[in-house]
Amino acid sequence: MPDASFAIRPSQDTFLRVFRVLDPKQFETVFRRWVGGIVGALDGVLAVDGKTLRRSADGDAPPVHMVSAFSTELGLVLGQEKVAGKSNEITAIPELLEALHIKGLLVSIDAMGCQREIAAKIVEKGGDYLLAVKGNQPTLHQQVRDLISDAQRANDGFKHVDTAHGRTVLQLSGVAASGAEIDPELWPGCKTVGCVVSQRVVGDKVAELEARYYISSRSLSAEALAKTVRAHWAIENRLHWMLDVCFGEDDCMIRKDHAPQNLSLLKKIVLNLIRADKTDTAKTSLRLKRKRAAWDDDIRMKMLGIHPL
Repeated sequence: MPDASFAIRPSQDTFLRVFRVLDPKQFETVFRRWVGGIVGALDGVLAVDGKTLRRSADGDAPPVHMVSAFSTELGLVLGQEKVAGKSNEITAIPELLEALHIKGLLVSIDAMGCQREIAAKIVEKGGDYLLAVKGNQPTLHQQVRDLISDAQRANDGFKHVDTAHGRTVLQLSGVAASGAEIDPELWPGCKTVGCVVSQRVVGDKVAELEARYYISSRSLSAEALAKTVRAHWAIENRLHWMLDVCFGEDDCMIRKDHAPQNLSLLKKIVLNLIRADKTDTAKTSLRLKRKRAAWDDDIRMKMLGIHPL
């Protein structure tokens, strides 16, 4: 006769049915409240970037695309917003920012988010922005390039060399005051324009120089710009890469109703739990900490903050 406790355990299909009908807005509201309770006051850089759940396409519907807000200092996800089916990140980012407390934070966004409405929203909520500028803003792009060219003639900027995994990345960063050239009515509070020129060397192969341009409402030194830009890209290797490698997000075939969005958030909850856990003082990889939590009930209970009576 089968064990009675086994008979009442919900199946995978039961969990999927729950996540298909669970209201993602309510789930995300509770998630943000929980995160606020474990992190307290925030400081530093808040990186905002999007990621597509590649196998979540359902018939004619495109794959789900999620925009996340990531604290680069703590390595924690603070919120997410789904991009509407026929829209893009430009519409999702303001909704995400509206739901977050960003006062005092430096919000970094790539060129897709270099929009006047987004800059205004960040300033309105008491934060500062660092926005990447590319050819999709041709006038602004040329203004920043002109200002940086003048500044480069006056100083050498900040140099940084990063060597890891068999490659060397050389970076030269420079900044200049935005002055009257950047219209403050179009880009509220803009104080600094900057440029980071980088070159990658792998063995004997030397890549071409790559120049990336930025505007910011915060007065940044060349060194501060370089550190912030490097911090922004942490969302790629500390969040997106971890979701794919440790949680198999890109291989997940779940695609019905709200399930992809809710399960994406569930993975981020687990990632936050593991990162916030301080009971294991040894330098243990995230993958191993997750396995230990699955193997050992006591470790899992401590990680969840559940204490037996």
